Amino acid sequence: MFLIGAASCQDSSSQKSSNLPKTKMKEFAADAKAVPEGSETISLGAGCFWCVEAVYQQLEGVHSVVSGYMGGFVPNPTYEQICQKNTGHVEVVQVVFDPKKVPASDILAWFWELHDPTSKDQQGADKGPQYRSAVFYHSEEQKKVTEASMKAAQKLFTKPIVTEVRKAEKFWVAEDYHQNFYFLNKKKNGYCRVVIQPKLLKLKLKD
Repeated sequence: MFLIGAASCQDSSSQKSSNLPKTKMKEFAADAKAVPEGSETISLGAGCFWCVEAVYQQLEGVHSVVSGYMGGFVPNPTYEQICQKNTGHVEVVQVVFDPKKVPASDILAWFWELHDPTSKDQQGADKGPQYRSAVFYHSEEQKKVTEASMKAAQKLFTKPIVTEVRKAEKFWVAEDYHQNFYFLNKKKNGYCRVVIQPKLLKLKLKD
């Protein structure tokens, strides 16, 4: 990700209105307790994974958020390869959550709000197939929930949603410096200040 205009990773004007669930927030965004039995995993592509990670880290019931790559054909891809736009991968965050505290439907409600799912291969000024909108489901039940959620979310947008809904594939963890990026770099990184912070404020999350 490069320091570009404030439009990058911003919500599109194609969205009509907000429909965020009343999800409880963590006292501290980085809080992570032991993952309980019965937890679920979902992998989400919504543009720059720094932006997406900073949102899900704040939701109560989310146990871990890891940035990485999924959906491509090159094994063990590097960030540099991803940026060349020829590996087929999507930048994703892999979210492990407790469905008793935050159901998959709420995880997905945040997903539709935090990016523009009607934009193909682009979020704001971040352009390329690695930034495409995608939900990688980890169970058939999760697939059904995703399809129902997308159908409901379409009412919030004036353009058709182009989000890919696919079965989860091999998840390649991104380089260490991508992990927890916003909260480690928000005071010194321009992209954090210009792009991610306004998004968090708009979603009424901690910045």
